[in-house]
Amino acid sequence: MRKKLKIGIVGCGAIGSSLAKAVKKDFCSRAEISALFDLESKRAQALSRSLCGARGIVAKDLAHLIAKSDLVIEAASAKSSWEIAQRVLMKRRDIMIMSVGGIAAHGKKLSALAEKCNARVYIPSGAIAGIDALKSASAGKVKSVTLTTTKNPKAFEGVEYVRKMGVNLSKIKEDIILFSGSAEQAVRCFPQNINVAGILSIAGIGQAKTKVRIVASPKTTKNIHEVRIDSEAATIVTRAENVLHPENPKTSFLAVLSAIATLRQILEPIKVGT
Repeated sequence: MRKKLKIGIVGCGAIGSSLAKAVKKDFCSRAEISALFDLESKRAQALSRSLCGARGIVAKDLAHLIAKSDLVIEAASAKSSWEIAQRVLMKRRDIMIMSVGGIAAHGKKLSALAEKCNARVYIPSGAIAGIDALKSASAGKVKSVTLTTTKNPKAFEGVEYVRKMGVNLSKIKEDIILFSGSAEQAVRCFPQNINVAGILSIAGIGQAKTKVRIVASPKTTKNIHEVRIDSEAATIVTRAENVLHPENPKTSFLAVLSAIATLRQILEPIKVGT
């Protein structure tokens, strides 16, 4: 019988908590949560109690969590995901990265470090469709990749870029384009809203060439991601109308399910999809 995979989760907010509960519910015969860490220790403690009762699994720091894990799931923030990834890989542990915006500019360095340390990096498809087709098309020639993301104005509350634009989100009556530019710029200006741009960049033609439009629409209650890929093999158009995560409206529920599906790929012997 194969040994259980020990999983440590960094970041115990909506995404980290959902993943921890999924591991306990769906993968308990093959994996276990070995450690939790969050800069807000109360969140980690609350999640630990819900998972284990009196048996605490809160790590005192990131190093402690890494030491207790075979696989680390980063669910913290784009500001810290690159640093976390480096520290995990240097300890020869595998990592799943949820805050992809933070590592999108470091793709080559990330790959080189993982190879040097004989570790693996897993990046779920997130809240978009078509990553499998983009990866296939990239084996040939991809001419362009364009992402249009549409969200309710409430999803952009607290975004510094929007504040500097002078846009009053509560008074938007019609669709407004908040941003149009490269994925590199989009990830920098909207770190909590546009992880999908980072995923597309890594799977396709890079941050500088991937184009992004971000629209605030009072007409929608969903996070909508439309992707157009023009390649020598095919023109691929996808649209995902995502239900919001019940605990975090800046995140799509599909992004969490994508991570759960990635875990299934890691743990099960049959791999489906490109």
